[in-house]
Amino acid sequence: MNPFLDITLRSLAVYFFMILGLKLFGKNQLSQLNAGDIILLLLISNAVQNAMVGQNTSLQGGLLAALVLFLANFGLKKLMFKNPKIKDFVESEPVILIKDGAIDEIALKKSEITFDELEETVREHGVEKSDDVKLAVLEVDGNISVISFDTNKQTHFTRHKKKKNFRRKL
Repeated sequence: MNPFLDITLRSLAVYFFMILGLKLFGKNQLSQLNAGDIILLLLISNAVQNAMVGQNTSLQGGLLAALVLFLANFGLKKLMFKNPKIKDFVESEPVILIKDGAIDEIALKKSEITFDELEETVREHGVEKSDDVKLAVLEVDGNISVISFDTNKQTHFTRHKKKKNFRRKL
């Protein structure tokens, strides 16, 4: 078999294995990595490196594996945009954790988030206690968004802008 085709197929297999692994083992806190999570990611990357490039340790082999991963991710994002079933399989739905100061303990357990982790996130958003939270949502990317009441019970939230790609079509 052509060594570059071999690298391409191996890289695709590893990419889709990792997507499935994240789906099965959860990704609810990917944006809030602790030391154990970082170690796990480093070990996984080291473990799958040889699975992607095999005996080919050349620069071209490594660059091809990286290119295949970028293209696979790009293709998956396009498929997710066009096909809701694929999007639903890969990404979870947002989960409401707090609504009008009331903590949804069932949603907390289902999302495998402890009460202490939720309280810490609420404080990180500048809110003293969960009673002052109008809405806290576990987003699909693992972040927890918090919208709070101010002292007059008016809604207060912080807006985060996402970069958008405004390329012109030629």
